[in-house]
Amino acid sequence: MSSAYRGDETLAQLLAQAGLPQTPADIRSLVAGVLAAPEGEDSDGWMVLVGARVPEDLAGQLRALKAEIAAGRVADAPDYAARIAALRGVLARADLDGFIVPRGDEHQGEYVPPRAQRLAWLTGFTGSAGHAVVGRQRAAIFVDGRYTLQVQTEVSGDLYEYRHLVDDPLTEWVGEALPQGGRLGYDPWLHTAGWVERTRQQLERVGLSLVPCPDNPVDCVWTDQPPPPLAPVVAQDLPFAGDSAADKRARIAGDLTRNGIGAVVLTQPDSIAWLLNLRGADVPCTPLPLSFAILKDDAQVDLFIDCRKLAPGVESHLGNQVAVRAPDELGAALDGLGREGRKVMADPASTSAWIFDRLHMAGAKLERDPDPCALPKACKNEAELAGTRAAHIRDGAALVRFLHWLSQEAPSGTVSEIEAADRLLAFRRANDRFRGLSFDTIAGAGPNGAIVHYRVSEATDRRLEPGSLFLLDSGAQYQDGTTDVTRTIAIGAPTPEMRERFTLVLKGHIAISTARFPRGTTGSQLDTLARLPLWSLGLDYDHGTGHGVGSYLSVHEGPQRISKVPNSVALQPGMILSNEPGYYKTGAYGIRIENLIVVQPLDLPMAERPMLGFEVLTLAPIDRNLVEPALLTQAEIAWLNAYHTQVRETLEPRLAGEGDAAVTHWLRQATSPIID
Repeated sequence: MSSAYRGDETLAQLLAQAGLPQTPADIRSLVAGVLAAPEGEDSDGWMVLVGARVPEDLAGQLRALKAEIAAGRVADAPDYAARIAALRGVLARADLDGFIVPRGDEHQGEYVPPRAQRLAWLTGFTGSAGHAVVGRQRAAIFVDGRYTLQVQTEVSGDLYEYRHLVDDPLTEWVGEALPQGGRLGYDPWLHTAGWVERTRQQLERVGLSLVPCPDNPVDCVWTDQPPPPLAPVVAQDLPFAGDSAADKRARIAGDLTRNGIGAVVLTQPDSIAWLLNLRGADVPCTPLPLSFAILKDDAQVDLFIDCRKLAPGVESHLGNQVAVRAPDELGAALDGLGREGRKVMADPASTSAWIFDRLHMAGAKLERDPDPCALPKACKNEAELAGTRAAHIRDGAALVRFLHWLSQEAPSGTVSEIEAADRLLAFRRANDRFRGLSFDTIAGAGPNGAIVHYRVSEATDRRLEPGSLFLLDSGAQYQDGTTDVTRTIAIGAPTPEMRERFTLVLKGHIAISTARFPRGTTGSQLDTLARLPLWSLGLDYDHGTGHGVGSYLSVHEGPQRISKVPNSVALQPGMILSNEPGYYKTGAYGIRIENLIVVQPLDLPMAERPMLGFEVLTLAPIDRNLVEPALLTQAEIAWLNAYHTQVRETLEPRLAGEGDAAVTHWLRQATSPIID
């Protein structure tokens, strides 16, 4: 139990005694940023930002100060009517007829820090995709089909009209809601250059103009907006990274030189983390240090990051060819590139319009190309692959322990979705090198499993009832790899229809796992293989079959994917993807089977061209109670039996060595052969 905070004077004395230069005001500012970042697995991990060695008496006061500041940040119940009214006042003074509020930040990332959650603050909507438009008289919120029910629960229909993100084009609503000749404002930091160009053209057709706002109007009325997050940034050690940051910088710089490009502006934190072998914790579930960087053709890098986030030793790790600069120096650095007359690369799909505008005004020669780090980051080296295999063994053992526990507890009908998710997290936390979840666990019982991106809450929590299916999609971040696995589990006896649909999904899953294809093949060309068994009965699923996965980075990584959506990026050795076909019966149940797979070269004696295939990384039993052997071919049965043999032979020694006799016995049963 931590002691009470004894005041700034005591803190100042303890800092001085420890030989640390910070003042209490510095520490308070630091703690505010720490509280704006996710709580890590190590609740004291942030103290490394105070000093490499913090004496226990000082540590106790730091804990107490953090607790005191956190307690003082409890907010009153939000008054969304007052917030939209205040925003409209700002718009009127700025001569704007409307303003668009996206769910996103300056990096266009999947996860955003509290400071960037403007859409949630203004409207109450907490989903992962959407935007709102606030006009002088009318306002609307646009979300996709995943959030049709959620938005009606979270957002007042008296304040906002509900619109579909795809079916109801933004420009149509804006054209009706804003006056002819009206001005729609936007924050150029929060939209890509491509979005601005498309939207400006569409608005001009209906007599409206799109106006950049130098200051975000929402920030003007959000009086208690959190500061930027401050979580420790640490080096990703070479045994896990495989290649040094110097080698990576030289590799990308060489590509720039060969293409006559003087510099590239990097805005994706995962690209910067990969390039410089850094990891952070500024956003949930993904070890990202939020930052920007400029890599020049001589392999030197300007890294724009709050230096308070750098753990001791990181600047030494970066070396003298990486200059650490304050985030607010980015504009001047872009101006410098323009003055030098350099050709500058930036990715229009992920770079904010603010950066493109600044480069254009500075006179830079713009080269619009994909992020040059994306493809080499996707192609894992041998050290990264060795790490992810090791992480999957540890993760698989945790999953088996959980599945054994579930087999004992679920038949009673008393286990809830939240309890199941928490128990799985506890098993994972016992693993070495565990750093957190790779995404919020999807634990869907019965009809909740039919909601593709379901997130359990106290309001939606269901019990796992006998005769139902339980869809569990989860993953973890380990220092040596990222996992993502889905298993669908029968609670009690499944119906014949459940077994049939599950087996059709399994057939598609096996088809991807066993695919052999020539170099140059894209994931889009393989996607049909996963759907054919379902299509034969007039069934399908409305999500992609597979996404890329990082190496202790984002669980959703490009540029590779397996999807109906056309993709020109060919699959290459070392790319990790998910293989997750599914089937969803609204109001009844959901089915998904997901393993991670890695592209590997194949040595086929009769092949006339280089061929590729997949190695399966995930190690977890597939529920045999849901398999209908009569629907499987002999080759498919052989694949399932061989996979289960691999799972058993890989995990059993680990489980047996830890004395889990009951779990080992369950694993043998769960992976026993299916005989047709």
